Amino acid sequence: MPDFNFTALKKLEIILDGEHQEFATDILDRAGVKGYTIITNVSGKGSHGFHEGHLMFNEDDVLIMIIAAVPEKLVNPILEGFEPFYNEHSGVVFISDIQVTRAIKFGG
Repeated sequence: MPDFNFTALKKLEIILDGEHQEFATDILDRAGVKGYTIITNVSGKGSHGFHEGHLMFNEDDVLIMIIAAVPEKLVNPILEGFEPFYNEHSGVVFISDIQVTRAIKFGG
């Protein structure tokens, strides 16, 4: 088996209304996040009830999930950027520990 070099990072899964995508990606960009994945039409159930992930009128009317792998030192600055937002809007940020190869791709 090859000898992979693994690097510990944090995975952020940011769920919010699609109309706020630019706000969220701006926070990530300003924090120095090198890349992220955006998944549209997310379905799920939360404190506001069930949200079905189909396009109603446009992509702003759906939930999205933005996934980013970041060094631990970026987690708090990113969460601080979202704190006032989540005081006014629905959504959530899930944070988990992950291991990646090719750390250079993630700012490591």
